Amino acid sequence: MPVTPLDEPIDFSLVQGGPFFQLLLRTGLVKQPGDLVVRRIVVLLLIAWMPLLVLSLLSGRAVGGVVVPFLYDLGEQVRFLLCLPLLLVADVIVHGRIRPVVGQFLDRGVVAPEEEPRFRHAVAATMRLRNSMLAEALILVIAIAAGSQIGRRYFVTDVTSWAAVPIDGRTHMTAAGLWNAFVSLTIFRFLLLRWYFRLLVWCYFLGRVARSIPLRLNALHPDRAAGLGFLSGSVYAFAPILLVHTLILSGSIGNKILHEGAALPQFKVEIAAWILSLVLLVLAPLLLFMPRLAEARRTGVRDYGIVASRYVAEFRRKWIEGHAADDEALLGSGDIQSLADLSNSFEVARGTSLVPFGLSMVGRLIVLLCIPLLPLLLTMFPLGELIDRAVGLFL
Repeated sequence: MPVTPLDEPIDFSLVQGGPFFQLLLRTGLVKQPGDLVVRRIVVLLLIAWMPLLVLSLLSGRAVGGVVVPFLYDLGEQVRFLLCLPLLLVADVIVHGRIRPVVGQFLDRGVVAPEEEPRFRHAVAATMRLRNSMLAEALILVIAIAAGSQIGRRYFVTDVTSWAAVPIDGRTHMTAAGLWNAFVSLTIFRFLLLRWYFRLLVWCYFLGRVARSIPLRLNALHPDRAAGLGFLSGSVYAFAPILLVHTLILSGSIGNKILHEGAALPQFKVEIAAWILSLVLLVLAPLLLFMPRLAEARRTGVRDYGIVASRYVAEFRRKWIEGHAADDEALLGSGDIQSLADLSNSFEVARGTSLVPFGLSMVGRLIVLLCIPLLPLLLTMFPLGELIDRAVGLFL
């Protein structure tokens, strides 16, 4: 791909590259990832959502006439009015948060100055992968070939809808349904699959750093991750992509409940599986550093264990065996405080995590992903009852 003025050799971006990005540049729909995002959202909605509304209105299936009219199809409204804009807004968030995370490898000295050329080579190789025309071509082919059958349980209801009607015992697509299957869903799938590819690019970069670059990790680092704790910031950067999935799930289950008489408890296994899969999706790249962190912990425990042994031996010789100077008093001596500080340092080394994130971060991520599913509780409990139960927890 041609290098644009936006592409600086020392920059890292999962967003600024690829044929689709070049297309947006040439059409004036992007200058920087944060610019013109509203314009891009409006243009895609005019292509993906507006024709569905117009065709449904013309056929009398926008607000009635079928079991699931277009404007009452929660799955479709959530997918195009919430998820599609969120996929575009994610460009801004990921671009703004991932670049500083990558920069901290150098800023914090995790990558030594003599290893900086190798690190920059890994960045350049990752950017070439990001710009792959073949990868985006495959994504487009998959998006087109996938069709409307993928995820049929959630994306298509089993009742007469604005998209399909039964004629002579067979289901026929309406004009709106055909546009949805071949245009709207193709656009949506392409944007979503492109984010999967970007996650793979991110995983590729972290894998190269973890495997091929010597890292200066210190088991005494207060982040309890040997200095790699900053990588947990990348998880929240991808939160909009994860929310897209739970929004789709929420809208699709809502359709099943409202139009087919399903109940929320029927989907508890699916909900748990989705949440677990999404959490693993963004945590998996960070697990590549487990061998390095395990090595740092072993080294730290060994090295500081040796120092501790020497210190306590000297402490015993001085204060227990009576070899302290006659004019040196134990009261007011800094030796005991030094002994306590050494013990704390050893505990920090021994407590170094094998992953560069904590359980509290995972818990917050799970809570965030569950938020789009909360409105489904209204199908089981009235709003007033939910409020009373929530208030009762604090009384």
